[in-house]
Amino acid sequence: MSLNLTTQDKNTLRTAAYGAVSLLAAGDAAGSPHKVATHGSIALASATGPVGHVLAEKSKIENLDGKSVAAIADKVLPALTAAMDLLKKQDPAEADNFRGIIAVAIEAGTRAHKGEPGPVLAEMTRKINGALDAA
Repeated sequence: MSLNLTTQDKNTLRTAAYGAVSLLAAGDAAGSPHKVATHGSIALASATGPVGHVLAEKSKIENLDGKSVAAIADKVLPALTAAMDLLKKQDPAEADNFRGIIAVAIEAGTRAHKGEPGPVLAEMTRKINGALDAA
């Protein structure tokens, strides 16, 4: 199967993916949010397949500039669910690819820490995975 994505669909995928990394970084405000963001973004830039092409497109990702973590989550968590729903309907294998891309970005972001991620990052990871599973 191939993906037939509108501009809005692509924006949803990018918002979901880069938003997940933004949520992790925001959840690590007391630590090294820039390292979390850098490692997570590098992982997204390394994505392959049709979703990898979408994530590599050079376009502005809107709606990730919330004034709080809650405001960012209000945009990103529904986008994660919508992205999975969209991909499952068009190409279940690509939905699995997207889930894997997000998992690698989360792991790369949380590994920016020395030692285990703290409870805030663990909870943010749980919420991201919950949004992916909700589709």
